[in-house]
Amino acid sequence: MSDGTSPHGFSVVICVYTEDRWEDILAAVDSVRKQSLPPLETLLVVDHNERLLSRLAEEYANERLHGKVRVLANAGPRGLSAGRNTGIAVSRGEFVAFLDDDAVAERDWLHHFAAAYDDPHVMAVGGRTLPVWASGRRPAWFPEEFDWVVGCTYRGLPPGRVPVRNVLGGNASFRRTAFDAAGGFATGIGRDGDRRPLGCEETELCIRLSKALPRAILLIDDRAVIHHKVPTARERFDYFRTRVYAEGLSKALVARSVGAQKGLESERRYTTRVLPAGILRGMGDALRGRSGGAGRAGAIVTGVTLAAGGYALGQLRARRGGTTFSWGPIERAEDRTPDRHAEAEERTPDVTRSPDTLAAEGAAS
Repeated sequence: MSDGTSPHGFSVVICVYTEDRWEDILAAVDSVRKQSLPPLETLLVVDHNERLLSRLAEEYANERLHGKVRVLANAGPRGLSAGRNTGIAVSRGEFVAFLDDDAVAERDWLHHFAAAYDDPHVMAVGGRTLPVWASGRRPAWFPEEFDWVVGCTYRGLPPGRVPVRNVLGGNASFRRTAFDAAGGFATGIGRDGDRRPLGCEETELCIRLSKALPRAILLIDDRAVIHHKVPTARERFDYFRTRVYAEGLSKALVARSVGAQKGLESERRYTTRVLPAGILRGMGDALRGRSGGAGRAGAIVTGVTLAAGGYALGQLRARRGGTTFSWGPIERAEDRTPDRHAEAEERTPDVTRSPDTLAAEGAAS
């Protein structure tokens, strides 16, 4: 594996959208700067927020001159998927890694990603995401089996470096050629700030990638660790309910796109093995008088019920016609080294429509 000073290194993409996370953004960039394997570049993609765009361009003006940090505007529609596609399009590295804007990576994060790519069939590598609760501790009722609700690694994923169906987008990396084969992240699905807690865009991409490249290997390595902030609002049960319901809607979109067999392959094991074990564990804790046991068991039951309801409604809306999402090839942008304003306002096409553009229906905003 070449080091980060060559074009064979990592481009790290951090998508940002609000000044409310200013200190978090700086901490995320700083954690990338301190990697034991230096990245080729860090790309900050700003999602339709001109003030934040200008402020970040000024903050990192000196590092831009040395090609270390580049500040870009999301060139597509509002949302996380288009922001990621913008970063991919301008990336210079052989590998593209994604880090959430409210997370910090441990020092060897990129090093562990890089080691897995020694196998040329490996197309994606994800890591382990640990929650940093705003209250200082996990809510007693919040089951580890549902840590995906707050963007973190959940109980039930296998340990070590192991093959998976899909990586989790906030702590993931891809070989740049994966996007040449499969296209970019689908727009119309996934996050749009805090307004629509849909997800599954990385699941859909990974399944599409495996179809495009049948010999592709996708891995998670639990040594590639990041620490992800969980704000107070997301520690509450009302957010939990909203998020799991939205996940059901999202899964309906994915199943509509790639078929229920692939789209729900991992979820079947999760719902038939992992979650029943979690319910039993919670009830066992309750019988022993341990705090939160009954609450965790109840949250699991509630989560399954709401996700199933969201999925059923998503399928119904799919048959009647609803929100569409699409993807297409990502065109690599030519390298540019303009002044600050030209850099900040670069508008790189993120998704180019083609005759093969996918349209899938099912979720409502």
